[in-house]
Amino acid sequence: MKDPSSSSAETFERSPLPSPSPLTSGFWDAARNHVLVVQRCQDCGRFRHYPQYLCPDCLSSAWAWTPVTGNGRIHSFTVTHQPFSPSWASRVPYAVATVELDEGVRMVSDLPDEDLADVEIGRSVEVFFEDLAEITLPRFRLTR
Repeated sequence: MKDPSSSSAETFERSPLPSPSPLTSGFWDAARNHVLVVQRCQDCGRFRHYPQYLCPDCLSSAWAWTPVTGNGRIHSFTVTHQPFSPSWASRVPYAVATVELDEGVRMVSDLPDEDLADVEIGRSVEVFFEDLAEITLPRFRLTR
């Protein structure tokens, strides 16, 4: 059972956090400013996520961080009843979704607790940002 007094920010502060690298630092810098970006190939125009050095379509190494809308739909999801890490134990059950953005790329996100009962494939979602001391996490929630 979830502890109603704990916030998601408190949960994330106890959880392992991403470590920006030279390849991903532009993504995390934009997130800190509440802007969602993905890589876009400067030769063929393909959007891509997770960050990569080469375009999977044309093998170009020319790319730029490009803002995206942050709107999309649930492509798939699971409701987790067994925490993958002890730091998530207070959150079970929780939903993890693969989100397909309007631009065609997919991202994975946990959903806020209030979305658990209403999550379903095809539902519209929007990005929001969870500001933590060390990093800002882009997350998704159902569009109301």
